[in-house]
Amino acid sequence: MNTTTFRIDGMHCDGCADRIRTLLGKEPGVREARVSFAEGAAAVRFNPHSVSEARLREVIETGGFNVVEMTA
Repeated sequence: MNTTTFRIDGMHCDGCADRIRTLLGKEPGVREARVSFAEGAAAVRFNPHSVSEARLREVIETGGFNVVEMTA
């Protein structure tokens, strides 16, 4: 398992965080997604053999949010 943290711009409330959590949770290989509106970040634990960091970023951005930084 890998864990990556995405700094996210465009969240306006806890509902936005819930939406991102739901979108990430639908991806095969995602084991856990912790998303915090207050911190403006999502920490995702995932199986790198099932889903890539690039795909996770795409999921967040397709949901209408901007990934401004990614850290492993």
